[in-house]
Amino acid sequence: MVFIIFLAFLIFQRVVELFIANSNERWMKEQGAKEYGQNHYRFMVLIHVGFFISLIVEIFIMNRSLHPYWPLLLIFFIIVQIGRVWVISSLGKYWNTKIIVLPGAEVVKKGPFKYMKHPNYFIVTIELLVIPLLFQAYVTACVFFILNQIILMVRIPLEERALKENTDYDTYF
Repeated sequence: MVFIIFLAFLIFQRVVELFIANSNERWMKEQGAKEYGQNHYRFMVLIHVGFFISLIVEIFIMNRSLHPYWPLLLIFFIIVQIGRVWVISSLGKYWNTKIIVLPGAEVVKKGPFKYMKHPNYFIVTIELLVIPLLFQAYVTACVFFILNQIILMVRIPLEERALKENTDYDTYF
């Protein structure tokens, strides 16, 4: 039952984020923004959908339960969620699940972006480990951590190139 509630929270959170991303995408494209990396985006979506499917299958079929140290993992998960909200609120209208860049826009240098280049990818990476570990879904944690790293090896260079071509990104990073 705990897993079902937790899963419902995660799915609700992701659906809300997709609504925000779609709204931001419309606004940015109305302002003249360009989209990059369309070819890899479908694979990123598949990885994230696959993560949820794998998590559900591993927990129910392999009869996984809460980790003995679940309170610590849950606290860590909550901290990561605060970071997730911090990233989204810092980027505001520029936050998206896709690589969409508005030519001439100033690079966001506030919030977690003062401290690192890609805090959202760091947060997602941590989530892909913490969420399965919370329920002892070790196969899901390993497989999707690796898949995420592979997709980020494609995505981050594309995003940085798009930012360098269209913004003052080189000045700050």
